[in-house]
Amino acid sequence: MKKTTLHVTGMHCASCATLISRALQKVEGVNNANVNYSTEKAVIDHDEKITVGQLCEAIKKRGYNASLDTEKNRDREKIKQEKELKKQKIFLTLGILFSIPALIFGMLFMDYSYRNIVLILLSTPVQFFVGWQFYKGAWVSLKNFSANMDTLIALGTSAAYFFSIYAVFIASLEEQYFEVSATLITLVILGKFLETRAKGKTSEAIKKLMGLSPKQASVIRNKKEILISLEEVVQGDLVRVRPGEKVPVDGIIVEGYSSVDESMITGESIPVEKKIDDKIIGGTLNKHGSFIFKATKIGSETVLSQIIKLVEDAQGSKAPIQRFADSVSAWFVPTVVLIAAITFSIWYFLLGQSVSFSLITAVAVLVIACPCALGLATPTAIMVGTGKGAQNGILIKGGEALETTHKIKHIIFDKTGTITLGKPKVTDIVALGKKSENEFLLIAASLEKSSEHPLAEAIVKHAEEKKLKLVKTDSFKALVGRGITGEINKTKYFLGNPLLCKENKITISDFEDEIADLENEGKTVMILTNEKEALGIIAVADVIKEEAEVAVKKLKRLGITPYLITGDNERTAKAIAKKAGIINVFANVLPNQKAEHVKNLQKKGKVAMVGDGINDAPALAQADVGIAMSSGTDVAMESGSIVLMKNSIHDVVKAIILSKQTMSKIKQNMFWALIYNILGIPIAAGLLYPFTGWMLSPVIAGGAMALSSVSVVSNSLLLKAKKLR
Repeated sequence: MKKTTLHVTGMHCASCATLISRALQKVEGVNNANVNYSTEKAVIDHDEKITVGQLCEAIKKRGYNASLDTEKNRDREKIKQEKELKKQKIFLTLGILFSIPALIFGMLFMDYSYRNIVLILLSTPVQFFVGWQFYKGAWVSLKNFSANMDTLIALGTSAAYFFSIYAVFIASLEEQYFEVSATLITLVILGKFLETRAKGKTSEAIKKLMGLSPKQASVIRNKKEILISLEEVVQGDLVRVRPGEKVPVDGIIVEGYSSVDESMITGESIPVEKKIDDKIIGGTLNKHGSFIFKATKIGSETVLSQIIKLVEDAQGSKAPIQRFADSVSAWFVPTVVLIAAITFSIWYFLLGQSVSFSLITAVAVLVIACPCALGLATPTAIMVGTGKGAQNGILIKGGEALETTHKIKHIIFDKTGTITLGKPKVTDIVALGKKSENEFLLIAASLEKSSEHPLAEAIVKHAEEKKLKLVKTDSFKALVGRGITGEINKTKYFLGNPLLCKENKITISDFEDEIADLENEGKTVMILTNEKEALGIIAVADVIKEEAEVAVKKLKRLGITPYLITGDNERTAKAIAKKAGIINVFANVLPNQKAEHVKNLQKKGKVAMVGDGINDAPALAQADVGIAMSSGTDVAMESGSIVLMKNSIHDVVKAIILSKQTMSKIKQNMFWALIYNILGIPIAAGLLYPFTGWMLSPVIAGGAMALSSVSVVSNSLLLKAKKLR
């Protein structure tokens, strides 16, 4: 399967997005199509044989335009969007210039003999020039046997305008509604203008990320430093970065030292110290020193490009709750047209009201019932939520992950690198017999130098810190699940767990209590022996992250039960869990068993898995929400539905709070959009008129309709101000 993202232009409301989505799904070979009105993007999953041209053609047949969403096209589309905003501003200005005088003239100059002629001259340019876009959109919908917001506006304003023509020139009636149709169109244009501006703010996070990359890079080629465009940088180039400059692409420092501000990538405000062999991320800001780095990732391969792509995909995706809004929008407009027709018929034929009264109630129904607010409820909140997450170093891969996260009841933490730092340290050395502590450490480190185990690295590093000169080891052998063996100066040594001692019939009964005490503290104990006796013990511990205990407390307050999962023995696992405040422990778990533990917990509720290693990938994929640390492997990050750029457990809590906040906004938006229509349509139809003598003017209905869309977008934007605590 292949995924293609298209930029779609010409959409007027959520109904258009639904129409395009249906058209794409009818194309043979298309598995799924998600069209987002807010982002103006279509994300299509399809067979390899389907071309971009075929997908664009399917959209064009429905009266809309589409092009491949590439970086170059994005720049063009941005210019188009700016032009569209300017065009709407011109239409709005013209609408105001004509409709306000029409409104004043229609209400105040009742006895002026040429009043109707003046009103026709003022309203006609608004109806057919400013409002032409609504006729065009309605015609496109009609050709597709559908209806959208443009259909409602075109029907409503045309009914008011042409009835007025009939009243003035044919029936010689006093009543006319020229100013009503002109004002309605102007109010709708105002709503569209404000909505477009507000929608632009929802994608500010993407714009900021896109603006991070510099346009040029200083590259050293043939021993000369030259300034080239970012697109010309190739892998292997040596790039110089001076103080105050942005890093152009990803790479590894080969010369120099500096501190780099990575806040826009990770959300971490404190600059990170960088030295030779350290990785550097494109788009980050060099603060003080100057350095040269070797370019390792360019273009779409850079971390920044991947983040932008990930956030764009997330903002263009649908949360499951959106399906409700889509299904409502699909039948909403035809239903409203039917209600408007019934309203006119009841007032005119059954209740004996005049044509003008019956018509004005029908027009009010058409105008007030716009599905835009409902269509914007979910995507705008998701855009702001995922954008806010990205700015805080929390990358959420889609609307589904954002929605599911707030339902989590159980959360499983991998131990190494997640709850702990993943950098073991030697904590205790107990030398027995005649050997000194340093002699004991020298033998242990010399043996471990040939091992690739993280614990071995800790022992070797500890010996190097003590400036011990390691000796040659012969006949080295790793003994799976038990330890290692090797020869030093023709003496055979063993370093490993009690099981290895038992195999070699070495007694350790004299210091079993000491081993137990160390293991109870969460330390891994290894015993050094020769072929006859135990020479001592060495304990290594992985230090728990400082924020682990506080983060676990916050999760418990949110009603989430934490678990620890590890391949370590139960005693060590429980000691680490206790320090973090976790009661539930899965110990002695093999990598292939982690997913099974997730599956078993899913019977009790939604489960999140937090991990960073290759062996965590199956569990991350199995979980309802997989949360991957960015310090982990690419496999883990791809398996996770949320990636934490700062590798902080605090951000697990923040991701859950962000999900709760976003879902709260979506529900608020949907509630108000539905309540607005549930209450607005009956009032517009004249429900209160028999009891109060009050009926809703189409002008007020138009203003309320415009305000509903703007209020939904504005409510979503309030997410930005909320703190993730």
